[in-house]
Amino acid sequence: MYTILGIFVVSALVGWVHYEAKEKTIVAFGDSLTYGFGDKGDEGYVDKLESVLNQKYETGPVEIANYGIVGQETNGVLKQLESSETRGEVRKADGMIVFIGTNDLINSNGGDLDNLQEAKIHEGKEDYRRNLTSILNALREENHSAPIHLIGLYNPYPGNSEIEGHINEWNALNKKLAAEYEGINFIPLNGVFKNKSKAEYFSDSLHPNEKGYELIAWRILNDSRLFRESF
Repeated sequence: MYTILGIFVVSALVGWVHYEAKEKTIVAFGDSLTYGFGDKGDEGYVDKLESVLNQKYETGPVEIANYGIVGQETNGVLKQLESSETRGEVRKADGMIVFIGTNDLINSNGGDLDNLQEAKIHEGKEDYRRNLTSILNALREENHSAPIHLIGLYNPYPGNSEIEGHINEWNALNKKLAAEYEGINFIPLNGVFKNKSKAEYFSDSLHPNEKGYELIAWRILNDSRLFRESF
């Protein structure tokens, strides 16, 4: 009887260890904001999300593969997804993050957000819509079930109502596209820096510092039940 009980206990422990060791993976696509530019350790919100997920969940370690590239636009993400290796990582992923569009918006206006040109920004938004649709299609083609978390844009100049209007329009597009797919979760980010000191939370006019990225990470976690429960 003791032998049988011992075998049962050992088997249970082996199964528990195996269960605990199962690693969950998330792939994150984006630009310098996903890369973590401005954080002294270049870790950004991705590393902070990974740390919290590993501390919170007991079903196994979580690793986030960061595909963010400084200066990248949506067409750059599409180019990344042409790689069979990248598509293979998407295929195996337990979750995906897409946080892209800031450079599309800025570059459509000539490389900055001064003297906003309505027609050019509108044209840029149409290119963004086409590219983002292609990105979401490509991700779903490779992985039919893993949740995709589409992160909205934020206004780095929250006091500027004209820029705010364009950010809201692009976010409305993000939200609409997310609603057209099953398992795509739109996470609004705008307003995260409202009434926050630029000197305290930013490394430059656009990129957050370590404290700023921490705000983004917690907004993603706290404002999205689906994100917290999907891994």
